Amino acid sequence: MSYLSRAPDREEAFRSMYQSAYPDLLGFVQRRTDAANAEDVVAEAFLIVWRRFPEAPKHQDDARAWLFGITRNLMLNSRRGEQRRQALGVRLAEATDASHVDSHADLVSSRVDLGRAWALLSEVHQETLGLAVFENLAAPQAAQVVGISPVAFRLRLTRARRALRLLLDHVPQDELRATLSEKARTP
Repeated sequence: MSYLSRAPDREEAFRSMYQSAYPDLLGFVQRRTDAANAEDVVAEAFLIVWRRFPEAPKHQDDARAWLFGITRNLMLNSRRGEQRRQALGVRLAEATDASHVDSHADLVSSRVDLGRAWALLSEVHQETLGLAVFENLAAPQAAQVVGISPVAFRLRLTRARRALRLLLDHVPQDELRATLSEKARTP
């Protein structure tokens, strides 16, 4: 179903897109930037969407991915002067599921391990896992966000999961660096 086909005019179609996508888009931005600036980034993204609304894909899932792509590009453009590692960081503490942990010490330990492993992942692996896990985008939509084919995105996702697994399994540092640098070089 399309935002455009559900509403009789542009304003109503835009309002429908805004209402359905705003919470997800705000969460997407909050996980990648300072929470105080997240609403401004989302507002700017919707301003761009309003200006380019006739270009919006007809299918609702594709339009949602298009919106995430616009927002992603906005964030990347605003951070060119910052370190790239910080630009794509994700707040992991919010995503850790406490229901699978027996004690507070185990929870803290798993968060620390995950945080360290995440920091060692390449930017490409962080972004790929973030789109698939935190934003819950299917491969075709996630691929659209980053501008690659769905097959290439699935390959990136497989490599990112493998790299994270290696980090969490505490592979010796020399072997780990060699594996990650090899995988980060290939799309």
